[in-house]
Amino acid sequence: MIDVAHGFALAVAITNAVAGLVSALLWWRVDPRPYAWILIRIGQAAAVGQAAAAGVLAATGLQPKDDLYWLYALLPVAVGFVAEQLRLASAQIVLDHRDLDDAQAVGRLPADQQRSVVLQIVRRELGVMSAAALVIAFLALRALGTV
Repeated sequence: MIDVAHGFALAVAITNAVAGLVSALLWWRVDPRPYAWILIRIGQAAAVGQAAAAGVLAATGLQPKDDLYWLYALLPVAVGFVAEQLRLASAQIVLDHRDLDDAQAVGRLPADQQRSVVLQIVRRELGVMSAAALVIAFLALRALGTV
């Protein structure tokens, strides 16, 4: 059972580290790409898988070295949830910063300004999700060390 916990924690750490680093690089280069979102979603799915596996392992009697394992195994799902809420707020933050009321106001801007607003929103979302993926990778490494 310990090997299963190790495998899930390692998978979460690797997938989220790759997603976080790739996304951070794309954020830095101001070059959001669709594959970054695919990597982020894979990392999130791995975190949910780890949480589910932790539930099964708890039900079957796993006794980790440290009870903090349970926190480290479940907290990545909460981090992902909070990150999604912050990501959703990103658009409104950008619109408020530019004194735009809503998406329809963006549609009334010239095309180059519309692209600028959309790029700023997507870049902010990517930055939030990149940071979350790196935090999740760290938590998974902690889970790996406590199981």
